Amino acid sequence: MLHLSGNVRQWIVGGVGQQPNERNRQLEFDERKSIPKEQLLARLRTVLDEADAVLASLTEADLTEPREIQGHDTTVLKAIYHVVEHFSTHTGQILWITKSQPGAL
Repeated sequence: MLHLSGNVRQWIVGGVGQQPNERNRQLEFDERKSIPKEQLLARLRTVLDEADAVLASLTEADLTEPREIQGHDTTVLKAIYHVVEHFSTHTGQILWITKSQPGAL
């Protein structure tokens, strides 16, 4: 969840929306303390709301604009597709791990 939030913020809010963004990607994986589910969901909802506002502000012409995000030369449209694919992949992983835990569902 931390990684998904960080990725969406970096690629959509920061990269596409060109808003200030500081990200320590490695910390998203290194976090070992238990974070309450409500806090994780609130963080994700906040960044998704911010991303939604960025996406809602785009025009058709914006989609071909170049961006450099996380060291990658891309366009606005490619950045959006990157985030959709990335989010989908990790969501599938989360669901698979959850379903594999006895009594998780």
